[in-house]
Amino acid sequence: MALAASHKVLAEKLLPAEGSALRLKQVALVAGGVAAMIVAAKIRVPMWPVNATMQTFVVLTIGAAYGMRLGLLSMLGYLALGALGFGVFTGQGAGLGYMLGATGGYLVGFAAAAGVMGVLARRGWDRSFGTMALSMAIGLALIYGFGLAWMAVLFADKGAAWVLQYGLVNFLPFEVAKVALAALLFPAAWRLVGRARG
Repeated sequence: MALAASHKVLAEKLLPAEGSALRLKQVALVAGGVAAMIVAAKIRVPMWPVNATMQTFVVLTIGAAYGMRLGLLSMLGYLALGALGFGVFTGQGAGLGYMLGATGGYLVGFAAAAGVMGVLARRGWDRSFGTMALSMAIGLALIYGFGLAWMAVLFADKGAAWVLQYGLVNFLPFEVAKVALAALLFPAAWRLVGRARG
């Protein structure tokens, strides 16, 4: 599982660069990550209190593909746009008021999960089905951990069972599918990179 080793992440392998070209590549990657989050937020399945989207998939795969620093910067850039009032989130609202609503914990979890995914990818966890699936599960646990904790505060009167049902259980089928998809895609991408380099 290469727990202590440091590996290049997928973006570094696919788009090698040095000097000023490296800075431009990094800016482009972060901008692309923010754009991907905005698009993923708008592809949604209506649910309450939080819509199901492709955002968790995008958060975790950006973290794995970019590494901790660029993955985290992508999420912070996305959150900053939302905080400034741009309509980048799943719901109709924006700004700090929206971010303190039902989605607030999940949004914090996005940043934490992207960073952790980047750390795990640096250790090679994105190169096999099993370790990529495990890293996705860890990332999702962070997102839902923050999300459920915040929902428990907001909806304390409804009880823990209600929070678990509407904050986690309803989304599990979607999340299992996303884990399986990423666990298939990343090792396949690494195999293609290996063949191209060979």
